[in-house]
Amino acid sequence: MINDYFIEEFKKIFGFKPTVEQDEAIQKLSAFVLSSHRQGGFILRGYAGTGKTALIGALVRLLDKLEQRVVLMAPTGRAAKVFSQYAGHAAYTIHKRIYRQKAFNGEGGNFSLADNLTPHTLFIVDEASMIANDGLSGTAFGTGRLLDDLINYVYAGDGCRLLLLGDTAQLPPVGEEESPALSGNIIRGYGMNVEEMDLTQVVRQLDGSGILWNATRLRHLITTNQAWTAPTIRLQGFADIRHLPGNELIETLEECYANAGYDETMVICRSNKRANVYNNGIRARILYREEILCSGDLVMIAKNNYFWSEDCKELDFIANGDIAVVHRVRHSHELYGFQFADVTLRFPDYDDFELEANVLLDTLQSDYPALSQEQNCALFNAVMEDYADIPLKQDRMKKMKKDPHFNALQLKYAYAITCHKAQGGQWRKVFLDQGYITEEMITPEYFRWLYTAFTRATETLYLVNFPKEQIE
Repeated sequence: MINDYFIEEFKKIFGFKPTVEQDEAIQKLSAFVLSSHRQGGFILRGYAGTGKTALIGALVRLLDKLEQRVVLMAPTGRAAKVFSQYAGHAAYTIHKRIYRQKAFNGEGGNFSLADNLTPHTLFIVDEASMIANDGLSGTAFGTGRLLDDLINYVYAGDGCRLLLLGDTAQLPPVGEEESPALSGNIIRGYGMNVEEMDLTQVVRQLDGSGILWNATRLRHLITTNQAWTAPTIRLQGFADIRHLPGNELIETLEECYANAGYDETMVICRSNKRANVYNNGIRARILYREEILCSGDLVMIAKNNYFWSEDCKELDFIANGDIAVVHRVRHSHELYGFQFADVTLRFPDYDDFELEANVLLDTLQSDYPALSQEQNCALFNAVMEDYADIPLKQDRMKKMKKDPHFNALQLKYAYAITCHKAQGGQWRKVFLDQGYITEEMITPEYFRWLYTAFTRATETLYLVNFPKEQIE
């Protein structure tokens, strides 16, 4: 039978003897893929170390071998890059795949839902816990409700279905209490027949990984409603997790930059203000950079931008959270009370694509995530004055929409970032600074933050200045 052959090949490519739970997942995934149900969907939830990544990687390789259409997606460029690496198949950001740009309107692109022209295709979305559906994804894209648009796009295609992957112990989208894309009840609300599977049994070797051992403990406290007292972190017997006093931070960061590289080393903090302190300190005391922006600087896009990628096939838009490397800095100048520079940026998560743009330097040193509303208004009004001689407001706005300073990229340094910005990414070396934690801050949300931060590290996790009472 076809089903038996599919399962046999699935297990062969998987390469490990599956656990009872994994075997059940293989059976259910195989039945789902081979089913002809038009409105079928599948949610595979799995905690860190349960084998979800290996199972999906095997499934994708099997579908490729059988020449079956499969499209991989993830919410961010870095998450898509990680997904493509473990699945051995190209992956796209959700936005790039499901939207098409109709027009540029200055304050935001006008992206409508694209037509799904790929029939009989399985769409697999990783890191689905990050998919929002409350309008925070921005009205520039379709309805502004990403989950709605994703489902409408996939099922508009003839014979297409959706497989959603994620970890419910991670942080949900900002402003939401749960991850809607991982909720069977929410997905069934779209009129879909949904199969669900949870992988809870950790199969990676706990004895050798302090990162995984402690993440599993944190997850257990979350799922058993015990996330109300400060958790202790076990270090004894583990080589991949270390307590790092502040006086060893600079030396250890230097070692990681030298051995793992800047693109595989990350500091994760609880706030933009704390990340800013780290970023300024790293540039001053390790990189010895005196200019506000230098060639080689690691930066993060602080606000969606549609202007500079308008004619690019590689990037439909430059997304908030995208990480870039400064390749060249030219012509720094002050205008309208703000600092600007013309730069060339390289985007590692998009095949090292290079882009020339005008960037705003004021956000680099700011404790705010991007320009404040007051600063945005000041920039808007100042630029608008340049077009005061144009009599019609409509014509003035057209000029504004094409103004390179009004549309300047807003940047933050990216040696240290918040956990929400880190979600979906992985780095070999992660330095975790949770800051000062009061008793009132010990909530399930804090535990999810800690679990998400722990699971960003693939090789070594450094706990920076964690209190002694939290270390065992």
